[in-house]
Amino acid sequence: MAGLCWKLSVCFLCSQVVSGGVEEARYVAAVYEHESILSPDPTALVDRRSALQLMGRNLDIYEQQVVAAARQGAQIIVFPEDGIHGFNFTRRSIYPYLDFVPHLHAVKWNPCREMYLFNDTEVLQRLSCMALNNKIFLVANLGTKQPCGHTDPRCPSDGKYQFNTNVAFDDAGMLVATYRKHNLYFEYAFDAPPEPDYKLFETPFAGKFGMFTCFDILFFEPAVKLIRQYNLKQVVYPTAWMNQLPLLSAVEFQQAFATAFNVNILAANIHHPTLGMTGSGIHTPAKSFIYHNMESYGGKLIVAEIPVITTDYKTKKGTEQLPPQFYAEMMYDNFTFVPVWGEKGELQVCSNTLCCYLNYRRAVLTDELYALGVFDGLHTVHGTYYVQACALVKCGGLSFSTCGQEVTDASALIDFQLWGNMSTPYIFPLLLTSGITLDFADHMGWKNHHYFMSKNRTSSGLLTAALYGRWYEKD
Repeated sequence: MAGLCWKLSVCFLCSQVVSGGVEEARYVAAVYEHESILSPDPTALVDRRSALQLMGRNLDIYEQQVVAAARQGAQIIVFPEDGIHGFNFTRRSIYPYLDFVPHLHAVKWNPCREMYLFNDTEVLQRLSCMALNNKIFLVANLGTKQPCGHTDPRCPSDGKYQFNTNVAFDDAGMLVATYRKHNLYFEYAFDAPPEPDYKLFETPFAGKFGMFTCFDILFFEPAVKLIRQYNLKQVVYPTAWMNQLPLLSAVEFQQAFATAFNVNILAANIHHPTLGMTGSGIHTPAKSFIYHNMESYGGKLIVAEIPVITTDYKTKKGTEQLPPQFYAEMMYDNFTFVPVWGEKGELQVCSNTLCCYLNYRRAVLTDELYALGVFDGLHTVHGTYYVQACALVKCGGLSFSTCGQEVTDASALIDFQLWGNMSTPYIFPLLLTSGITLDFADHMGWKNHHYFMSKNRTSSGLLTAALYGRWYEKD
């Protein structure tokens, strides 16, 4: 897969920018895409000391990045899922890598200042000290354990819960929030919490932040409910995401989520290109600072100054029509397609209750096949969830059977309006151009019970323009 190295985006000061006579609060955020040092055999049983040695090597890199981010004025830094201990453990083999985390409603705790309050908290102590020593809010992901007994009907048979956990520290090193991943993705070493966590932490520079992890972003619980219930505008998002084109590339969906919910999302992914894992970013609803690189190794720090969101972005419009159909598999789902031929046109394609419409014009005719596809149904591979999707995609070749394949390069510059009669309010607008580059729609939103997205001339060759709807109630 072709990749792009994006230059480090550096901002040095949090500021108040005057826009149209109104002061706009801003803050400086950092995310780090980490190439984690992995256990050569994650299924092997090791002792706590050996586990701490491996995790310590990753934490040494974290510490360097915290120092670098703080020097560039960052007020918060986010690290990826699985970055400290790695992945592919069994339930038994991961146990030495797990820290104990107390219930925060029962105790206030600064692990750096109160190191010996609890056993098996060495990782938390180091993270806390990084935050304290650099006067920065810090969010990281680690494995945690919690003992349970026979009085708990959900207690696992080995007498303990094991969670995939995000932790947040304030700039004094205080542990201010913990979040246990709810939607596990084939993570047999971990338990899902009995109930979804809705965890927030307060900052002096941007107000409330919420957090969730990786696969959670595709589900109503807890991601959507958290944002809706607390009217959140800032999200921290550790992930270990394997890219899947054309609709679920990491930076592509991160940007779509920020746009769909009008939030800032600070997304830190792991960096293992051989596993298809890359793609981190600092996303606002109108701009993204990203890193996507499938061709080289090593970590990447992104630092950017972004506005504190206080108002909703406005959007605009759409129109309609139809021709011939074919079927092809995309993302393991059977999409109904119509070809996008010629310099310009109007198309319609329907499946079940969903109809998708496209009005398009190409700047120059190129020898590339595009297709407009629709899917309205239950996705059942690598997770079960209901999707409504309208997608304009570049096909892998010139035959219909190549539509839906992973493609990374394109040359066609296209003006388009894409819309559909979606049955869910949760629509993620995706816009990806050649080289896995993000672009932004000119207008989007609801009009006459249809959701639309429009763009006058993509910045480079169009790979994907899609409305990806999640109908959570039908999962």
